[in-house]
Amino acid sequence: MPELPEVEALREYLDEHLAGRVVERVVPLAVSVLKTYDPPLTALEGRPAGAVARHGKFLDLRIGELHLVTHLARAGWLRWQDSLPAQPPRPGKGPLALRVALDGGGGFDLTEAGTRKRLAVYVVRDPQEVPGIARLGPDPLADGFDRDAFAALLAGERRQIKGVLRDQNVIAGIGNAYSDEILHAARVSPFKLASSFDEEQITQLYAAVRDTLREAVGRAHGVAAGKLKAEKKSGLRVHGRAGGPCPVCGDTIRSVSFADSSLEYCPTCQTGGKPLADRRLSRLLKQRGAA
Repeated sequence: MPELPEVEALREYLDEHLAGRVVERVVPLAVSVLKTYDPPLTALEGRPAGAVARHGKFLDLRIGELHLVTHLARAGWLRWQDSLPAQPPRPGKGPLALRVALDGGGGFDLTEAGTRKRLAVYVVRDPQEVPGIARLGPDPLADGFDRDAFAALLAGERRQIKGVLRDQNVIAGIGNAYSDEILHAARVSPFKLASSFDEEQITQLYAAVRDTLREAVGRAHGVAAGKLKAEKKSGLRVHGRAGGPCPVCGDTIRSVSFADSSLEYCPTCQTGGKPLADRRLSRLLKQRGAA
């Protein structure tokens, strides 16, 4: 799933490539992608593209007085093309969900792999009309997001810190991958209750949030849209690397599986050397033993 650093890189890329271009046509290819109907997609046609903004994991393209907002969800992506095919795309063929064609040729496609379609596109007069944006917590890289603001978010939180970091209503833009990276950098167990952090631990975790995301944004800066996925994967230290060595201590990176995701961590760095319980794996082993 694209998270804050990748979406920020896409914002920069589009801001550079869209400036001064006029939208010629917008072609929806997947019925499920469009979440708003007034204004219609056709209202974007003939209007000039303006600045591109980011709200958490949402991309916000200013087009005339309107906003084309998209959330790439888990398997969505934006593919820029300097020259679009002359043949119009056919609905229902492949991962293509939406095409935006610009004057002078070129434009971009929104695509989504897999069968679970969660890519979302909105055409609105104000980004705050998008429910997901209206509910967003503060941006962790915003100038006003200081250590005390972060501490206030954790106060009274009885959930595990992994879930708090991923909750877009609490903090905007952090997903499964970067929450693993942040917790590894802070040397914190993903199962630790957010409300149990002492003052020193809060300071350490806050620094890990800012430093991890800033480093990832820096790595993604200037990377072409088509290469961002590979860049993200190459920069991760623990997420997606179960079974490999921890780059800090050399211990084996472990994984905990959930219904539709997993987390990765280093026992030595984060849990005092104790592996975390993987309830899903335990249930599977019990079922196999009973068979």
